[in-house]
Amino acid sequence: MTVAPENPMPSTEQSANNALDYRKTLAEFASGVTVITGGTQDAPLGFACQSFSSVSLEPALVMFCVDRGSRTWPNLRPFGRFCVNVLGEHQQDVCWAFGSKAGSKFDALDWEWSAWETPALQGVLARIHADVSAVHEEGDHDIVIGRVVALERMTDGRRPLVFFRGTFNIDADATDARHTWTLMGGWI
Repeated sequence: MTVAPENPMPSTEQSANNALDYRKTLAEFASGVTVITGGTQDAPLGFACQSFSSVSLEPALVMFCVDRGSRTWPNLRPFGRFCVNVLGEHQQDVCWAFGSKAGSKFDALDWEWSAWETPALQGVLARIHADVSAVHEEGDHDIVIGRVVALERMTDGRRPLVFFRGTFNIDADATDARHTWTLMGGWI
């Protein structure tokens, strides 16, 4: 016997195979925004990424997903180490710089070469330094698992940069075209 809920959720059935429906539905999930960096002092690399998460406490593992069509990921992957820079709400410009396909992403930004041999952005909320442990191909993305080697947390009380319904921050007006990203996950 099936019992209907008292207050059923209003629904419009949509196909998971329709890319636009898929993007609109997943836009209801708010996520933090990070910049994944790696490379060398002479050739720092990075891309904006909202598909980041912890995986395990013991051992300390993190993961991010990246489009295999990315121009940056194939060049960053061989280094075997990366830094996850967790952006604060004051760093929308940093996100735009690393989400852009134009110009050098590190120009006019404050960053340093970390003790863990990764580019580390200044003013972020946290940095997670990790070695690539595994890369799994799934769909059109790579799922990158990293074994954490070091953590840095800044404690200045700033709020995180959040991506929700195609715009930055939950309180933002989604009709503000300057801050609207047309494709969810378009940073990669």
